[in-house]
Amino acid sequence: MTGAPVRRRGRPRREEAADTRDLILTAAREEFSEHGYEKTSVRGIAKAAGVDSALVHHYFGTKEQVFEAAVEVIFAPALNASKVVTDAPPDDVGERLTRFFFGVWENPAARTPLLAVVRSALTNETAAAVLRRLIASQLLRRIADRIDLPDAELRAELAAAQLLGCAILRYVIKLEPLASADPEQVIARLAPVVHGHLTGA
Repeated sequence: MTGAPVRRRGRPRREEAADTRDLILTAAREEFSEHGYEKTSVRGIAKAAGVDSALVHHYFGTKEQVFEAAVEVIFAPALNASKVVTDAPPDDVGERLTRFFFGVWENPAARTPLLAVVRSALTNETAAAVLRRLIASQLLRRIADRIDLPDAELRAELAAAQLLGCAILRYVIKLEPLASADPEQVIARLAPVVHGHLTGA
């Protein structure tokens, strides 16, 4: 006669821990995307993941830390923009970076969670601090390191402000005619300005 499998005591195996962590992170990403930062709770994330809320705290810590981990996954495609600056010829860096940026935002699968994160940052200071810290450390600093010019950090921030400001007007506020303009038209107008911030005198 075969009984039910015996559950071992102690910490879960490494594979089980990784699976649980991924499960919580997926649930957190969905909860933050659907409800925003303020209306999402650790208990809600745990319920969506089918685990005890103590496990959420165990793997990630506070709600802010869970949000930061989720945002890093959501922003992963956009954070690769620093590589575009490295790989692009000097005369083409603005156009390549602008095209890459809008390629991410024009993808509906990427846009929905990105919108949720940006909206959270616009309405909640904690969420804004997390996003600010992530963009500064994972994106702007890397881009600045690849710009061999004075005030590289300011240049990177101005380029990012141009792109992110346009994204907010186009996708969050939906200001017309920008909201429904052809992406190629937007890229053609914006790329020279971004290029000027990064490489201009």
